[in-house]
Amino acid sequence: MSGRLAILGAGGHGRVVADCAERLGWSEIAFFDDNPDAEKPAPWELAGTGADLLASVTDFEAFIVGIGINRIRLERQQALLAAGGRVATLIHPAATVSRHAVIGEGSVVFAGAVVNVGAVVGQACILNTGCGIDHDDHLADGVHVSPGAHLGGGVSVGEASWIGLGASVREGISIGRDVRIGAGAVVVRHVADGLTVVGNPARDMKRSPDA
Repeated sequence: MSGRLAILGAGGHGRVVADCAERLGWSEIAFFDDNPDAEKPAPWELAGTGADLLASVTDFEAFIVGIGINRIRLERQQALLAAGGRVATLIHPAATVSRHAVIGEGSVVFAGAVVNVGAVVGQACILNTGCGIDHDDHLADGVHVSPGAHLGGGVSVGEASWIGLGASVREGISIGRDVRIGAGAVVVRHVADGLTVVGNPARDMKRSPDA
């Protein structure tokens, strides 16, 4: 793919998104960020604010939201689509994605990630470096699966949930909306909406370790 790509979010995650985009042939990348103290996202340039992008999004061949916070990423993608923008979907050439899997608009699949047959990934998701999405998994919009995390087959993950670095989720598990799975956690039970779970086996942080 060649042309002009706008990236909203000039932090570390946005820069990794840009690097992935370059590997896919995007020839011109412009960053936008709402933080008045945002530094130049070297080696790229900072072109303006989020409001500037909202006003000019149709000038770009596509945009993508490079913000790591799930709800914000999902909301900003929806706003830019409503303004007439066209969202990019990026799959790094070093990722392995089954042709029988579905990757939603505005999602990014980074190097080393594996997405197996029958998996369905929603919009504005992040499948980070070296993560594993097994057969028939279903990820709703705005999910982030962190580097080295692995989901067994038939797992479902609700909207805007986050699976932490190196976490493991047993096959057939259901994870609700707005859930946070801690780094290295081993999830062997279903997780209700809004919980934060940590440890092995993973437990709700609000409950005592012996509960």
